[in-house]
Amino acid sequence: MSREPEIMESQVMWEPDTKRNTHMDRFRAAVASSCGLRLANYDDLYQWSVESFSDFWAEFWKYSNIICSRLYDEVIDTSKSIADVPEWFKGSRLNYAENLLKHKDNDKIALYAAKEGKEEILKVTFEELRQAVALYAAAMRKMGVKVGDRVVGYLPNSIHAVEAMLAAASIGAIWSSTSPDFGINGVLDRFSQIQPKLIFSVEAVIYNGKEHNHLEKLLSVVKGLPDIKKVVVIPYVSSRETIDISKIPNSVFLEDFLATGKGDQAPQLEFEQLPFSHPLFIMYSSGTTGAPKCMVHSAGGTLIQHLKEHILHGNMTSNDIIMYYTTTGWMMWNWLVTALATGASVVLYDGSPLIPSPNVLWDLTDRLGITILGTGAKWLAVLEEKNLKPCETHNLQTLHTILSTGSPLKSQSYEYVYKHIKSSVLLGSISGGTDIISCFMGQNVTIPVYKGEIQARNLGMAVEAWNDEGKPVWGESGELVCTKPIPCQPTHFWNDENGSKYRKAYFSKFPGVWAHGDYCKINPKTGGIVMLGRSDGTLNPNGVRFGSSEIYNIVEAFEEVSDSLCVPQYNKDGEERVILFLKMALNHVFSEDLVKRIRDAIRIALSARHVPSLILETKGIPYTINGKKVEVAVKQIIAGKEVEQRGAFSNPETLDLYQNIPELQNF
Repeated sequence: MSREPEIMESQVMWEPDTKRNTHMDRFRAAVASSCGLRLANYDDLYQWSVESFSDFWAEFWKYSNIICSRLYDEVIDTSKSIADVPEWFKGSRLNYAENLLKHKDNDKIALYAAKEGKEEILKVTFEELRQAVALYAAAMRKMGVKVGDRVVGYLPNSIHAVEAMLAAASIGAIWSSTSPDFGINGVLDRFSQIQPKLIFSVEAVIYNGKEHNHLEKLLSVVKGLPDIKKVVVIPYVSSRETIDISKIPNSVFLEDFLATGKGDQAPQLEFEQLPFSHPLFIMYSSGTTGAPKCMVHSAGGTLIQHLKEHILHGNMTSNDIIMYYTTTGWMMWNWLVTALATGASVVLYDGSPLIPSPNVLWDLTDRLGITILGTGAKWLAVLEEKNLKPCETHNLQTLHTILSTGSPLKSQSYEYVYKHIKSSVLLGSISGGTDIISCFMGQNVTIPVYKGEIQARNLGMAVEAWNDEGKPVWGESGELVCTKPIPCQPTHFWNDENGSKYRKAYFSKFPGVWAHGDYCKINPKTGGIVMLGRSDGTLNPNGVRFGSSEIYNIVEAFEEVSDSLCVPQYNKDGEERVILFLKMALNHVFSEDLVKRIRDAIRIALSARHVPSLILETKGIPYTINGKKVEVAVKQIIAGKEVEQRGAFSNPETLDLYQNIPELQNF
């Protein structure tokens, strides 16, 4: 049964300045004049960018001032589909790190680094960053790191991580990183697949007010990586005198490692000139259902896509100061660091976003004059739950954009931001994934923000919502697909000789078209998008398909509920019923009355067929280390299957709560 498309009501929360002079408007004017087109607004520009995607990317290459030593011969072979993974900008030669370090205003701050509980903020200028990268690269070359070698970081979000990554990129080595909150298995599941030659790490980290020793974990990781030639330990919490690294084979302190790169004079920066498609980063799928997939992202594709998002969609200039709350194990870290290419200053924060108080990121915003603040949707929900009102306690004068990703941003969070944080801010919900190391859709300075909607599909991203028959649908939910080639798709998966894992991941659902594994709805009136959860989390009882987020939006508005998890259960005849688990908020108890009110709310907001068969209490909900709720693992457990990959979870013990639940037997 298909439902009638709902009429999506749209409430404007923010409108663009009519007197603006943004990069997006200037780019639209430049394209209109060079291609002889009439492009009246963003929608016209978007339609052209996906229909003439080759011209769009050529125009943006020009606009973004990418540094290259050789220009391309062709943008792309337009006869190839996205499933052919066509080569982009063939013949060009460039270096990602060179583009991030090109800003010649030597005294301009490139990086600010703040740590949980520390008053001091470290600052690094562009000139200092260039010198540091030259030194790291010289030491890497000295130990034999070459083009294509893997260099990895098991590191907090720190200046060292950026310096090591840029040095690896300057040589043409491939960078990959995970954060210290990953356990030994989680790290080895990732790094052992790519055989790194060099690893950077720290002796300890501070999180949630506690010091966590890191050396034992590091030792176990290094023992599982036979190809490692050197382990560089960075004294991060203590001074080196107090740190014993003698047990770790091939280990050396950072200072001694860098000393090997110093000759008689300071080393010069050298940037290997490499093809656009040369590998830059290896990223990983979440690994909640099997060994993580290793996605290889190209230097050119990552650079041009991030620049498009920062410059055109974010209107970023060298006057901006951007901070994204992230770890080095999340693609938002790579995305954040690329902002250096615009000449903006990047703020790195390491620690809990709630210590010493939940205002820590707002304090930082006022102290440094942050203009763009990014976070996970969950953090905004936590602040609202704690009844914080930053607009009353903070100035936030410099802040023009708040970005949110990681999970769908609920309608009530839009209201919270505009009412209690800042009424004139652009609240950009952005969505994409590690698979494209960027976004399909997101913030846009030239169109309104509507409550509960991501503003628009991004330029050059031919995104549609498709039904099971492979037809586009508007105003109703469907599978998020991308129908045209994009420069930021992975060039390949590591250790996937014949490309079968790659094809299975994206092209098995609709031949020749990228299926992203997300469920969404595109509003035909506003062009806005509502994300409805992962399609492996899609629920389909009684023939009504819907995404779990549709339920979460309603349930988590109840003050009694702090979190929820919605999963399907199947019986042997293949019939499906929906189970909703509620985690209660502090000082609230689970009751039949609450269950009844939640059932009524879902029935009224969605339909009777959306009401879960069972609503049960749980004491914990599993999340990945990057803060994503994991429905698929719980779905497996209640079906009686084992979850192998516990290293991917931040709280693996919660999985045990879902074993042998009496109410779920005999379905």
